[in-house]
Amino acid sequence: MTKSGFDFSHYYKYQEIVNFLHQMREKNPHLIELKVIGKSYGGLDIFLATLTNQNTGKAREKPGYWIDGNIHAVEVTGSAVALYIIYHLLNNYNSNPQVTYLLDNHTIYILPRIAVDGAEKYLTTPYIVRSSIRHYPYPEEKDGLHWEDINGDGLILQMRLKDNCGAWKISSEDPRIMVPREPDEFGGTYYSILPEGMIKNYDGYNIKVAPSKGGIDFNRNYPHEWQPEGKQKGAGDFPFSEPETLAVAEFWREHPNINGFINYHTFSGVILRSYCTYPDEHFPVKDLEIYKLIGEKGTAITGYECISIYHNFLYPNSEKIYGGMVDYCYDRFGWFGFSIELWDAPTEAGVKKNDYIKWLQRHPVTDDLKMMQWNDEKLGGTGFIDWETFEHPQLGTVEIGGWNWKIWYNPPVEYLPKLCKEQCQFAISHALMSPRLAVSQVVVEHQGGDMYHLVVQLENQGFLPTYTSEKALEQKSVKPIEVILNLPGNVTLVSGKQKQEIEHLEGRASEAFNFFSFFTKLGGYRCHLEWVVKGVANSEIKVTAKAERAGVVKTVITLPE
Repeated sequence: MTKSGFDFSHYYKYQEIVNFLHQMREKNPHLIELKVIGKSYGGLDIFLATLTNQNTGKAREKPGYWIDGNIHAVEVTGSAVALYIIYHLLNNYNSNPQVTYLLDNHTIYILPRIAVDGAEKYLTTPYIVRSSIRHYPYPEEKDGLHWEDINGDGLILQMRLKDNCGAWKISSEDPRIMVPREPDEFGGTYYSILPEGMIKNYDGYNIKVAPSKGGIDFNRNYPHEWQPEGKQKGAGDFPFSEPETLAVAEFWREHPNINGFINYHTFSGVILRSYCTYPDEHFPVKDLEIYKLIGEKGTAITGYECISIYHNFLYPNSEKIYGGMVDYCYDRFGWFGFSIELWDAPTEAGVKKNDYIKWLQRHPVTDDLKMMQWNDEKLGGTGFIDWETFEHPQLGTVEIGGWNWKIWYNPPVEYLPKLCKEQCQFAISHALMSPRLAVSQVVVEHQGGDMYHLVVQLENQGFLPTYTSEKALEQKSVKPIEVILNLPGNVTLVSGKQKQEIEHLEGRASEAFNFFSFFTKLGGYRCHLEWVVKGVANSEIKVTAKAERAGVVKTVITLPE
């Protein structure tokens, strides 16, 4: 650890994460609690941090917000951002008014790393798995080409081999760059490009890439529109079949105070919102407007564009993405949230993308030249490994080299501080949009004798309504506000209800699109309750209002003489 408490010099391994969390807990016992919510397939504890000022109320009695990272094993930038947010909030409590207000009045749940097994494999070996180390979809290794570091340089790169049928050729502008062969081109030297590795049961003729041994994808294992492996690769045996995703689901079930979320991925430098499976017309109109508004805030803070997955982030003519976390969280609970694809090497190199996905399929060689220049000038050549001849025991002479994929998935560490700080600020901003129940006014009128008239006014001081979203109402995933009048033995209720459910309160979001004041409908964010009681002066009456997602508020009324 550095003196600052957060080390930007490298990506944390599992034990470093555990140590960091415990250090934060030891230094800030009233602001952070740690909980093991389950065990991974490989037997590692999955740690979750709950951040709130415990002196101002219980965590579950405040509006909640969820953050997670590293649902995909290689995407360790996500866990770096999540850990930095923990550090930032704890380190700036009392000195930063925004952070202090957040932790005094809200609860932040942070799961730094979901794919703990897979990330550890990525950080300690040359190998890459999607999420889990569990062998899936096949228990045994299949025939074909398996990714492997065959030249012992600690990386798994690409192999290029001469092939008259090859679809690639060496660029005339930079011999490191491979460009597509023209459709009508003949008479040159052409190549096939394969992952670096060995071929199991090679017959000397046919080369096929074997399915990954670690093909499970946690982000295809959620119930929303879940489809089996035949239709959705990585889906798992059934929704929540994996201990990691099940642990998350159980935590969500036990914490109904959550309103919003971010789950961090890499790469592309973009903020993604629902749906994966439906066009925007599927949204309740108000929800889509609010989703876009929050996304605009994210763009203003991070510089990342906010886009629909369905409309802007699917491969052309491909199947939809089924079983995703972002869709499950919105469609099941009505939470407003995002999958944020952190970092983008081409963007950092000055490449302008008109389409995030199509660029990966095909782009001009000028973009590759920009990236090579960035690699040479900014990375000292570490981002691209020059092609070197290697005698492959099965394929003969090949060349091994290509982009170091680690800098595609995760930025060089010198880029981390700026990225973490920007993302942290958006997470804080988003969390502060949650509804927040408050008592705005208490009136007690002595009616004469032992009769008293009580009025308690409640208000929602948050941006979102106490029900979070139209989808949450539609799914009946949030309970009405409950108000309880607790009377001492010497006070009796004359009129009004001792326990009642009241309508939800709107937030400022209801007025976010009313430019002209005569369209505004004031009062939707406030309500008042009345009672008449018979009692003795100086008696104390407790009123408790419980809003599942906006918090619990309590007030004590003393009967005047």
